Amino acid sequence: MKTASLPSLTEAVTPLAAGAEVTGLGWLRETAAFALADGGVLLAKGGETRRVVAHPDAAILISACDGKRLLTGGDDGRVAATGPDGTTATLAESGGAWIDALALHASGAFAFAAGRKVRAVDDKGRVKSFEAPSTARGLAFAPKGYRLAVAHYNGVSLWYPNLEASPDLLDWKGSHLDVTWSPDGRFVVTSMQENALHGWRLAPDRGHMRMSGYTAKPRSLAWSFGGAWLATSGSDAAIVWPFDSKEGPMGKAPRECGLRHARVTKVAFHPNVNVLAIGYEDGCVLLVRFQDGAELLVRHAIPGSGIAALAWDPTGSRLAFGCRDGEAGILTLPG
Repeated sequence: MKTASLPSLTEAVTPLAAGAEVTGLGWLRETAAFALADGGVLLAKGGETRRVVAHPDAAILISACDGKRLLTGGDDGRVAATGPDGTTATLAESGGAWIDALALHASGAFAFAAGRKVRAVDDKGRVKSFEAPSTARGLAFAPKGYRLAVAHYNGVSLWYPNLEASPDLLDWKGSHLDVTWSPDGRFVVTSMQENALHGWRLAPDRGHMRMSGYTAKPRSLAWSFGGAWLATSGSDAAIVWPFDSKEGPMGKAPRECGLRHARVTKVAFHPNVNVLAIGYEDGCVLLVRFQDGAELLVRHAIPGSGIAALAWDPTGSRLAFGCRDGEAGILTLPG
């Protein structure tokens, strides 16, 4: 569909100049925090912006946000935390190796990976670590309990940092990149080097789920607020898999949302309703409402301005986006 024919919300967007490629994004209550490739963090609130330096002379490679702080990992081997007031602090160091993955736990604990070494730091500052079978590419805490999923070559290790037992392996041949748990904890899903997703149904039988057909690597994964849908990037539409049954998506066709002649790079579900934000490699941003498939234009395509980050605020009234060319913006929904 041509975006020129769509109902538009573009006038409700406040444009921002981030000044460097946006590599990550999160909301710190009322403040949007943009992680930047040049080591800075741009804080935006109420039409005003402030820039702080989280990683001097280093690039931010990865970030994670829990609503209170933005954690960033850089090629300087540091994990830093930035608050909404602009204060920054070093939380951990890898000894010089690049930070490959980050994850935050609801308790305030966090985990990070540098090469094969995975470290978990609980809310009291106690550190536990283990060596993954190969480079740890993705980390995700389970929605309940203190358990960490670690994606690596040939599968995922499920690790309890506070137990002496060896991690439990979910095996599947190939290179696993990102990892996510379903909100109810029943499924673990990874993105793969082979332009596919792979999943495991943890109970009752650890059945495998193979989700293929992508034209590129599906590196952005987002669950709907009730956990019934998993939206993914990696094609010229957002591919959305149904997870509303015990079997997951097996034997069911996914939904395709926001079909355009441009690859989807980022997806983000609204926190309260089934509305999906979709960002594309050509800089376009759309909203798609599941109830009737209606599409709303948030940002027109701008050559060279691919969408690199998308995030809703906790109330779902604002959507922030960041681009590879250093541009950014915040949509404030009417009413």
